[in-house]
Amino acid sequence: MARGRRKNPAGGSALNSVVDKLKDLSYASPAYRLLLGGKTPDQLLIQPIDMLPGDAGRGSALLDNRYLFAGQEVTAPAGPRPGVSQDGPPWRHDGAGEVWYRELQSFEWLRDLQAVASQAARARARKLVLHWLDLHTAIDPRPWSSGLVGRRVAAWLSHGEFLLKDADGSFSKRYFQGLALQARHLSRTARSGEDGAERLLAIKGLLYSGLSLPEGERRAQQAIKLLESELTRQILPDGGHFERSPSAHLAVLRHLIDMRGSLIAAGKPSPEELNNAIDRMAPMLRAYRHGDGALALFNDSIEEEAWLVDLVLAQSGAKGRAQANGPHVGFRRVQAGRTLLISDQGAPAKYGRRVHAGSLSFELSAGKERLIVNCGPWQGGDATWRKALRATAAHSTLTVNDTNSCELFDDGSIGIGPNQIASWREDQEGAAWLEASHDGYLEPFGLTHQRRIYISPDGTNIRGEDSLTRADAANRGGRSFTVRFHLHPDVQTSLVQDGESVLLRPPSGNGWQMRAAGGVIGLNESVYAPDGFHRRRSEQVIITGPVEAEETMIKWVLRRIPKN
Repeated sequence: MARGRRKNPAGGSALNSVVDKLKDLSYASPAYRLLLGGKTPDQLLIQPIDMLPGDAGRGSALLDNRYLFAGQEVTAPAGPRPGVSQDGPPWRHDGAGEVWYRELQSFEWLRDLQAVASQAARARARKLVLHWLDLHTAIDPRPWSSGLVGRRVAAWLSHGEFLLKDADGSFSKRYFQGLALQARHLSRTARSGEDGAERLLAIKGLLYSGLSLPEGERRAQQAIKLLESELTRQILPDGGHFERSPSAHLAVLRHLIDMRGSLIAAGKPSPEELNNAIDRMAPMLRAYRHGDGALALFNDSIEEEAWLVDLVLAQSGAKGRAQANGPHVGFRRVQAGRTLLISDQGAPAKYGRRVHAGSLSFELSAGKERLIVNCGPWQGGDATWRKALRATAAHSTLTVNDTNSCELFDDGSIGIGPNQIASWREDQEGAAWLEASHDGYLEPFGLTHQRRIYISPDGTNIRGEDSLTRADAANRGGRSFTVRFHLHPDVQTSLVQDGESVLLRPPSGNGWQMRAAGGVIGLNESVYAPDGFHRRRSEQVIITGPVEAEETMIKWVLRRIPKN
């Protein structure tokens, strides 16, 4: 896989890092804890909305002290632990990665215990809430990050009736004390927490606490004001979320719909900015879907479950068709016959920690079958795989000298990368031309990458051009190129015609033939991580060759072969 272009472990401003550390120290101090004191609420005014159904199978596993999150199961030993009043999950376990840790700490799995619908499940849920309160008396930065606190508060409140039914006074008091403390912390940190989707999660928890707990009107008003401000920043005019990740887009839309429903349940008006954001985001979510109903793999996105996408779209109430052009978020979608192409033609996101170096990559499906894909993300505990799957070489695009088109930092952000992204689309008599360029290789090699793709009206003929142009004749950096087309694992391949073309055959038997000019075509191994936690072996078509002195032109064509 491609290398990083420059090492910078900090991944951001040293000043910001110092400020964050000072904040963490202040939050952990006894004085700050005193500032969060106040009256303990004693009832829920409403139970806010959680649209997702629980999974009774995962709930049953929780009863057995098995914690299955993010594709990985961790079994905690039963029995009491030193200094802790009750047995419970490994709250500080690091071996399964950050996503697993955050899922555990979020308490969103309360919906799974509730789905079990038994007294044992209710008792287990209460025990785990108490266990968390026993262990997290100090406001440590990791479990108390504002986005994670927002998720936890929303979960405790959304399943409040489940937790409180037949509970004794001791549990109720501690439950409400814990909620009040976290809500007051959110009131101080939601605005300044991590940007992007994480900030919206903090706002959701703040809003839910304001709607559900007595004397929370000020927090509700604060949350609505913050929400309106963030929606103006984060939801672009074409409806795309500014992190440019289909999975993040799905999650943000789901949380916005939950917030709208909770406001209505509380008898509060839903802000116009919120309603407009939901209406704009739904067509863009449809644009990210392949023919199988799941999502394309750009910028740390996983396929997601088709039923979940269906549910969110249904709950949105928005009827708009899939957005064909997202000029602000930088994605184009072409549907021609049964063929669907989704192309990344935008600049890498400046916000969030989901950025992949996939400029000008695309994915292609025919009917319900995926043909050309990106490799997907790695969200497990192996940092090496996470770095590899963020690289340009893990995407269906061009690389120079096996180098990333932007710097990738370990914290998920980026450094130097494309500054100028140009994108055009032309539709004529049912055919479509897509054209885009980026200058991500200008700084290291003096090169600009341009990609043009033509899709015939019936979708059976796709022609592409990838070119590298020298911006500075004195810069002769960059000796070789590789154009990659990663294939879905279900696609079988073979080199034909003395190695001059590649035959692609998906399960349906409707084959495709790829030919190339301007480079040598071949096959290599690849991987596909559809859920971010399991890797499937696959293949990739590669076109390789030298970078020319002035301009390098690679042409390729993909034609469908009728089924015999």
